[in-house]
Amino acid sequence: MPFSHHSHSGQFCRHASGTLEEVVLEAIRQGFEVYGLSEHVPRYRLEDLYPEEAGLSPDSLIKQFADFLDQAHRLKSAYASQITLLVGLETEFITDTDLENLSTLLSEQFGRIEYIVGSIHHVNAIPIDFDHASFERALHRASCVTDVVVAEMNATAHGRMDAFLSTYFDAHYRLLERFRPEIIGHLDLCRLYNPELRFSEFPNAWSKLKRNVLFAIGYGALFEVNAAALRKGWRTSFPGEDVAALILELGGRFAISDDSHGPHRVGENYSCMRDYLRQLGVNELWYLARTSDGIPFQRGLVPTRVPGNWWEHDFWKRGAPSRRSLSPAYPVS
Repeated sequence: MPFSHHSHSGQFCRHASGTLEEVVLEAIRQGFEVYGLSEHVPRYRLEDLYPEEAGLSPDSLIKQFADFLDQAHRLKSAYASQITLLVGLETEFITDTDLENLSTLLSEQFGRIEYIVGSIHHVNAIPIDFDHASFERALHRASCVTDVVVAEMNATAHGRMDAFLSTYFDAHYRLLERFRPEIIGHLDLCRLYNPELRFSEFPNAWSKLKRNVLFAIGYGALFEVNAAALRKGWRTSFPGEDVAALILELGGRFAISDDSHGPHRVGENYSCMRDYLRQLGVNELWYLARTSDGIPFQRGLVPTRVPGNWWEHDFWKRGAPSRRSLSPAYPVS
């Protein structure tokens, strides 16, 4: 499908590659019609920087994001006749400081940030998608500090996982309540290292997941189907089948993203994602558009249905990249 709402470049993200313009040019080459540029917001504590960011500081990341906005808007104008570029951001919620600073950023950059990809990458300030060791630390920490699950339950592996997942979905809910992101980013990233996990086996987490999905549906959010899971060794995109089925059952709407981390990842595994969506029975896809038709989100973009049968679009006939690959231990987004 010629749409993606979630991307990164090595110019503004150290675990990606290539320049932002190279990403855009590859999207044009492949025939994308709408492509979202959504670099990570800054992180504001030195301890939250990743190893590949050695030598940088929180101030460096603040400047880097400002430079991203300038470059993204330059490219949006320069290539307007060839592609519709949307300028957004992907969230970070490590501590409350991140939420406060995001609120300030959105106010200061009003009109320049067109949409939000609402994602959670940390639980109790520990990254959950950087490597397996960090994930295990986050899992252990959640069972120590949560006030959701009783002590007896925490004593079991099942209870520890339920506490971890519950903490993740509570953080996600706070993000949804405060900022109402247009795109719900990789909703089940919390099971990155456990793709066969089923949330229905964890009652507290399942109820919180359902709460979050209903809330997002209530304000009209689009749920991202994210192809990055396939290159991480999953047999499906994010979200997995149980979460996708829940979203469908409750009346949610899907958008698609490649979550590219450089020009070589643009459109990657889209054909596999198409097959997954067809298997799920997804008959409608949506994207964000600048149009006067429909009810806009608070930042001005409008959720728009792909006309006709989305799977019959000429984009698929041209052949989207379909390789699967296992990436190094870097965050998926």
